[in-house]
Amino acid sequence: MSDQSTPLRVLVVGCGNMGSSHAQAYHRLEGFEICGIVSTGKSKEILNEKLGGGFALFSDFEEALEQTKPDAVCISTYPDTHEAFAVKSFEAGCHVFIEKPVADSVAGAERVVEAAVKAGKKLVVGYILRHHPSWEKFVGLSHELGKPLVMRMNLNQQSETSMWTLHRNLMKSLSPIVDCGVHYIDVMCQMTRSKPVQVYAIGARLTDEIPVDNYNYGQLQIRFADGSVGWYEAGWGPMVSETAFFVKDVFGPKGSVSIVAKEAGGAGKSSSIEAHTKTESIRFHHSELDASERFAKPDEWINLEDEPDHQELCNREQRYFLKAIREDIDLTDHMQDAVNSLRIAFACDESVRTGQVVIL
Repeated sequence: MSDQSTPLRVLVVGCGNMGSSHAQAYHRLEGFEICGIVSTGKSKEILNEKLGGGFALFSDFEEALEQTKPDAVCISTYPDTHEAFAVKSFEAGCHVFIEKPVADSVAGAERVVEAAVKAGKKLVVGYILRHHPSWEKFVGLSHELGKPLVMRMNLNQQSETSMWTLHRNLMKSLSPIVDCGVHYIDVMCQMTRSKPVQVYAIGARLTDEIPVDNYNYGQLQIRFADGSVGWYEAGWGPMVSETAFFVKDVFGPKGSVSIVAKEAGGAGKSSSIEAHTKTESIRFHHSELDASERFAKPDEWINLEDEPDHQELCNREQRYFLKAIREDIDLTDHMQDAVNSLRIAFACDESVRTGQVVIL
């Protein structure tokens, strides 16, 4: 068990949307202190100023790791760097918080987990929805619907300027349904508590500004051993429709549960990081009919106006990271879930490229 009184010295690697939010969490929370900030561009100077200045800034990860000798490393860089940075952090004796996905390949993700186990250090993966009380409620209510389940989810993002630059850079290593899909595949697995048995996916390349072997729109379908099925779609770019970017819905024999985001689902919101986790309210529908075959119960509306914002969700992720280290929490299942959701997402990627159903 870690010393409770000494703050954990954390090296922040990557200063984009998520990296900046995690850094602000470390800056605010007792138990952490930032010992260095790493990025290849000017984002580290911007973040340093946002945090009040005075932090050690680095352009090279290995140099920063050697000079600062941190207790923990937060990795929020592009996915093609995740594996190397995480493994080197574990070899240096550090705990690691890493944004999803763990790596840009399943084998790479497995190597990261192996490095964590070998080093005896904690690996926490940024599955932000697991720390959201509304999404926990959404998953919990799904267990009252019976089996099989039908799960319908999407996260299409209409993007321009810096967000389109971010999306193009991400697509140098991953497709949208892999990068974002791991969140929702993880949610589906939590809802069904069943083993995925096959996937099928389709994709379309709607721009010449991305690699020729990638696509910026994808839709996946998953079949589970218990008969449940689910689909998820993700599209990125200036051509993507704003009309139906927010679908978060599950139904079973006993009814349905839907996240309804009146504000977050409005025009111009699909590229907003804040809107991606926003829920606002949950509609719980009961399928039971009375003697006249009318609905026996009215729909229940569960008001979620007091939900945490994006920064508070990042704060909660980092509190969990601290708790895992301080209390020596067994993260075996957490790590395996992260690898499994990535394995399913890459199977969907394979299906897009081959046009075939992939048996898991």
